[in-house]
Amino acid sequence: MYLKLLLLSIFVTVSANLSIDLPQVRVAYREASHNEGKVKQLHEDLISVAKTDNKILVAYKGAVITMMAKYATVMKVKKNLFKDGAELLEYAIELDSNNVEIRCIRLSVQENVPKITGYNKNIEEDKNFILENFDAMDDEGAKNFVSGYASESEVFNEAEKELLQAP
Repeated sequence: MYLKLLLLSIFVTVSANLSIDLPQVRVAYREASHNEGKVKQLHEDLISVAKTDNKILVAYKGAVITMMAKYATVMKVKKNLFKDGAELLEYAIELDSNNVEIRCIRLSVQENVPKITGYNKNIEEDKNFILENFDAMDDEGAKNFVSGYASESEVFNEAEKELLQAP
């Protein structure tokens, strides 16, 4: 009996660690923006996310992989991480281009990566898409994420930031 309980508790603990909580990912993503340890932890948390999973999680995983490139010391590794992350993020956009949160994730990457990467071609497009579709968002957590990002972004002016205030 004791062995069964032990195995059950191990299974529950492992299962809990494998499930990824989107609201927690949103918070962790914002916290990780300038913190190497938090980027690495979030990368570890998202490592099991596959292309067939929730497209929002796929987008976050892609964005976090691009963030990992910032901390790589070998140029080839840095380049490969950035390329892989951007490709994964674009894959999520391709599958769900009308998702405001995914567009905001891409905007957050494009706004913050060095211009030399050339990964900044969709900034205005994503900004306008977010402004046009923000009010129609149903998911309050996603709406809060977008609003929070916009409030700190240099892409949006003060009037636009006012429009993107979550209730």
